[in-house]
Amino acid sequence: MAALVLLSAMPVGSAARADQTDPALDGLFAILQTTADPAVASAADREIWWRWTESGDDAIDRLMQMGLLAMQGGRLAAAEEVFGEVVALRPDFAEAWNKRATVRYFAGNLDGSMADCAQVLALEGRHYGAMSGMGLILMAKGNKRDALEWFERALAVNPHMVGARLHAEALRKHLEGEPI
Repeated sequence: MAALVLLSAMPVGSAARADQTDPALDGLFAILQTTADPAVASAADREIWWRWTESGDDAIDRLMQMGLLAMQGGRLAAAEEVFGEVVALRPDFAEAWNKRATVRYFAGNLDGSMADCAQVLALEGRHYGAMSGMGLILMAKGNKRDALEWFERALAVNPHMVGARLHAEALRKHLEGEPI
């Protein structure tokens, strides 16, 4: 119940700059670590992603929206170009790197995606999306042991990630000799 009260007390969208430097993130990550309530965990997760995605700069946020629309429309080259522009303008904005990593992954540029994920994690060491992304990249490269390690890292930060948990379980079984 305390987690729900904390979440309801957090002003959504009020931070002037709500990127990975937002001080409210500490409390949200604490909620992920302590709650057993899926609804509370989901609300904290959504709020974390919102804070990661908002730069506090209208021009950057418009570019991010353009990149997201291109990505959602399957225009990966256009999305990568837009996110690359955001990275050039705001190299300290972790979520721009993360979105470009995602686009590069979908485009099959695994090395570029991995490099971008590494940059995300250098800027926001708790970015469980980038950790899970590293796991997916390493799985695609056939490096199951390291992939498992990255999924476990993501789950250590956000134990409510169903996809990461399923990948980790399958990889553990595989590494123990069971087919996946």
